[in-house]
Amino acid sequence: MSKTDLTVADVEAAAGRLAGAAHRTPVLTSRTLNQRLGAEVFLKAECFQRTGSFKFRGAYSAISALSEEERARGVASFSSGNHAQAFALAAALHQTPAVIVMPEDAPALKLAATRGYGAEIVTYDRYGQERDGVAETLATERGMTLIPPFNHWDVMAGQGTAALELFDEVGSLDTLVVCVGGGGLISGCATVAEAQPGRVRVIGVEPEAGDDGRQSLAKGEIVTIPTPRTIADGQQTTSLGDKTFAVIAQRVEAIELVSDDEIIEAMRFAFERLNVVLEPSGASALGALLAGTIDVSGQRVGVTLSGGNIGVERFVQLISG
Repeated sequence: MSKTDLTVADVEAAAGRLAGAAHRTPVLTSRTLNQRLGAEVFLKAECFQRTGSFKFRGAYSAISALSEEERARGVASFSSGNHAQAFALAAALHQTPAVIVMPEDAPALKLAATRGYGAEIVTYDRYGQERDGVAETLATERGMTLIPPFNHWDVMAGQGTAALELFDEVGSLDTLVVCVGGGGLISGCATVAEAQPGRVRVIGVEPEAGDDGRQSLAKGEIVTIPTPRTIADGQQTTSLGDKTFAVIAQRVEAIELVSDDEIIEAMRFAFERLNVVLEPSGASALGALLAGTIDVSGQRVGVTLSGGNIGVERFVQLISG
């Protein structure tokens, strides 16, 4: 896709490619949550998507948009875990060879799942190497098509289908709260929100330690930070991409921060009140709401629960303190 912007038509086209491949994930509600926030809240549970996160949407969208010749040569990407699993499955469904660059300290559950879907893993040191460069070199050497985890129009379009489903199911919203890592999900969702009949305020949420998106939005240019140390491994990105930043700068009102403790509280709330297991990154948007960081009183609010890939031991360790 040779483009300079993302449109709702791109998201709708991605929805067509995903039809029959991706799950239409449930929208959850909670009287307790509504009463606590004084709002009507709709939780888009992407933790129930294939491979356990919204990432399947973007990975499948991008691989399905390639030519048969490109798919035959194979595909490469890089990821801390969720995109890796999604990319591996999407490639397998297209019978396409896949190699994925992953940090050597990625959660064992995510490494095992990625290998289980049939992808080859090449590891790197996330605190000492640039994963983009490792993946680019690998893709060039092997003649594969490199598909980044977020800074790619077809990936962004695929992620936006989550919001397309949400608005289709619940109708109008006043605010949409979306977690931010590299910006693929919020870019797609904000594009869909902008196309709605009424004004929808789009708010991103990042971990306190990884506030590159917030800084970038405030400064009007991409800010790069060291790899953040946070429990939200899916949000340990160092910067937005040029494509995701271009969309975020146009369509996202603000990016707020959430602490690791607030993320854990959201994981606990989801488990106890919704019977849902969330990984830290998947709980960050909910965490900011529960902490009162975003004022949504009297509003209809959409929230992404973006993923649930976490091992039992790690989950218990976090929520038990």
